[in-house]
Amino acid sequence: MSHDAETLKREFLEYLEIERGRARRTIENYDHYLSEFLRWSELKKAEGVTDELIRKYRLFLNRKEYTKKTQNYFLIALRQFLKYLARRGIESLPADRIELAKQGDRDLDLITSEELGRLLASPSEALAKASTPEERLKALRDIAILELFFSTGLRVAELCSLSRYLDWKRDEVSVRGKGDKVRLVFISPKAKEAIKEYLAERKDMDDALFVTGFRGAGKQEAEGRSLRITPRSVARIVKEHALRAGIDKRVSPHTLRHMFATDLLENGADIRSVQALLGHANIATTQVYTHVTDRHLKDIHKTFHGKRRD
Repeated sequence: MSHDAETLKREFLEYLEIERGRARRTIENYDHYLSEFLRWSELKKAEGVTDELIRKYRLFLNRKEYTKKTQNYFLIALRQFLKYLARRGIESLPADRIELAKQGDRDLDLITSEELGRLLASPSEALAKASTPEERLKALRDIAILELFFSTGLRVAELCSLSRYLDWKRDEVSVRGKGDKVRLVFISPKAKEAIKEYLAERKDMDDALFVTGFRGAGKQEAEGRSLRITPRSVARIVKEHALRAGIDKRVSPHTLRHMFATDLLENGADIRSVQALLGHANIATTQVYTHVTDRHLKDIHKTFHGKRRD
């Protein structure tokens, strides 16, 4: 019995949504990668996936001049699809026959401690210069966003999904992260105070902790539209304050997550604890940070190596 590839793709995406509880963005990405594969291969039946087809597909991706990381996104989606087919007993190429492209060490978007200090101070400087209620509210919001990022190591999507009606007087809140997993994150006194001051200035009733469009907020609420900030808007906010702080590196919300992790490790936290705080399912994901926290090894080498030759 042959199986229609398009139908199976749709059923796979439904499985991700219903059975696995994957985020909508994740499902959209898988849809994109698999649709591209089916369009390129002109595959009609699942049984048509072969080693030779995958070899040609990898060659195609490479010649499109995608980065190794992007090529792997396409290949990972295809592997997960093949695993789903195997789970249903549908014959096709085994998922483990698809090897991922080899990548170099992952680059971290790190900034120095001094640059981090300037970044966190930038919205406070904007607050001091604010001349309208909208400018003041925006500055208070930006202070709260940056302080909360550095305090918790949240992913940008996790931060955007937070509710203002959580108990922000507490030192901890629960967040729902990747794979619909819930974890505790811990709020610093500075972040708590920043959120308190920001919420005290809010006039709207939107459920979201962080909102945008202050000037048109009343109209948006009247029309039943959410004021919730988007990940793209948060990325613009972080970039804006990095530029104001005179940082000439690429700075994103993920940079603050990186700085959260490296700060913990450099101050003695064990990697398993950092894994839990970041919400990483796999310890290997967290281990990308260890090479930047081993600076003390240089001092150990200098102190102890080769002394008998002196």
